[in-house]
Amino acid sequence: MSTKLYTKTGDGGTTIAYHGTKAAKNDPIIEAYGTLDELNSTLGMVLADKNIALDLQKILYRTQQELSDLSKELYDPTQTLITESKVNQIEQDIDQLNTNLPEITNFILPNGNLATATCHLARSICRRAERKLVTLNNSQKINPVILQYINRLSDLLFVIARSL
Repeated sequence: MSTKLYTKTGDGGTTIAYHGTKAAKNDPIIEAYGTLDELNSTLGMVLADKNIALDLQKILYRTQQELSDLSKELYDPTQTLITESKVNQIEQDIDQLNTNLPEITNFILPNGNLATATCHLARSICRRAERKLVTLNNSQKINPVILQYINRLSDLLFVIARSL
């Protein structure tokens, strides 16, 4: 038997936030979850292009898992899944990828092939996720490394888009 996908519990505008507690679907925690999910799905769209270099694919797959971990940590703040080592890894990736790119001399328009344009879309969604996480942090303190992580991630997505 397949899993039942509809529960009708959200029909009134609420959903489950963490450990069975209800929250409005526009609660800051739900807004953060939703935006992170949108970001992760958009990275999946970038990865749909099988011509992407293997090193970039590995970074993007790792990022998808880390975004899942970030959501898990928001769901259960007793877990610390986003650590400074993950932020450091993003910085290393940025530095490594950036060495092969020309110097930026003007504003870069978010266009190019489909993978590039989609990566730029992911970057802008990442910036929105950052704003949602800051809003969430104003109402309930979250792991401060999460804010560092999401800020660096948008920089990484910019560099990946340039690499593509």
